[in-house]
Amino acid sequence: MSEIKTRFRRIDGLSIRYAESDTPHDREALLLSPWPESLYAYDATWSRLADHAHLVAVDLPGFGQSELREDLLSPQAMGEFIVRIADAFGLAKPHVVGPDIGTSAVLFAAARHPDRFRSAVVGSGGAAVPLQLGGVLDEWVHAEDLAPYRAMGPKDVVTVAIDTIEGYELPEVVREDYLASYTGERFADQMPYVRAYPTELPVLGDLLSGIQTPVQIIAGRKDTVVPVANAEYLHERLPNSRLDLIDVGHFVWEEGAEDYATAITGWWQAN
Repeated sequence: MSEIKTRFRRIDGLSIRYAESDTPHDREALLLSPWPESLYAYDATWSRLADHAHLVAVDLPGFGQSELREDLLSPQAMGEFIVRIADAFGLAKPHVVGPDIGTSAVLFAAARHPDRFRSAVVGSGGAAVPLQLGGVLDEWVHAEDLAPYRAMGPKDVVTVAIDTIEGYELPEVVREDYLASYTGERFADQMPYVRAYPTELPVLGDLLSGIQTPVQIIAGRKDTVVPVANAEYLHERLPNSRLDLIDVGHFVWEEGAEDYATAITGWWQAN
């Protein structure tokens, strides 16, 4: 049984799914869902992170089981919505953790709202210009025809993702949630977000040197989907950053859960 208990609330007119840790803490953290998973991606690290902060985990709009709105399916627009999420939960100046698709959105938010977050943790998300993506993600970004993806069912989508996870077996409750999050054509409906990378990542690249928010970049050393070059690109350009490489693949928050939690909680304590 997972410690994560989900609920829904309306934010900016959308039904957004979230989970909150039980115990109060003087440190607050906003955790954002990776793709194609959900906020249950934090199941393996939840108790460790909750010992160090009051947690609010959120399925970003259109992802997991939160309601989709087309105008939010780009990193810049999602960055603005992340700020609205923090406002809605009364998080005054939280740490924000945004792996995978959250990487670019969190950095846009930090660039446009310099004092909103105490620190940011990103990584495992496309960032480098020119694009340096591999495997299925590169296919998703550049596919000329989305029809095959519209034909994919939730089992196909989740299987594509979890078949690459090594050294960690998804608990059944987590697997079932991932499946439930990609019913119908939901996966294809989400693809415009990463397909915006070619136009949006160059814009982000121009903003990186001005971001003063402390940023920790965590990436899997063996990640073939989002190669380490993306993390190194960010580390070279962000003026206040730290790079932590963990000896696992793309799903570092699950494959390297213990090291991931240790890196994040150490970062929180230092910031």
